[in-house]
Amino acid sequence: MLLQGIKVGLAMTGSFCTIGKIVPEIEKLVSEGAEVFPILSNIVDEIDTRFGTAKDLKDKLKAITGKDPMTTIKEVEPIGPKGYLDVLVIAPCTGNTH
Repeated sequence: MLLQGIKVGLAMTGSFCTIGKIVPEIEKLVSEGAEVFPILSNIVDEIDTRFGTAKDLKDKLKAITGKDPMTTIKEVEPIGPKGYLDVLVIAPCTGNTH
């Protein structure tokens, strides 16, 4: 497994029309041995769209990764100082992601 032992934070922002393209990539990361930590922006955590409900996405992410998505500042704040992750991927990015 190419990514065995690698801790990947995957932060999802509100580009809802492309979230469906990201989920299979998360599955690939997990199948390659990565430990994926899902992180959701407020919008992705709360908004239901024509592309699906927030609850369905969170349930799917938990089923794939085995982890509840992190959705609050309190949950994600320790990531940097404690060195939880090897890499942080932001995907999809909205046009106003800084």
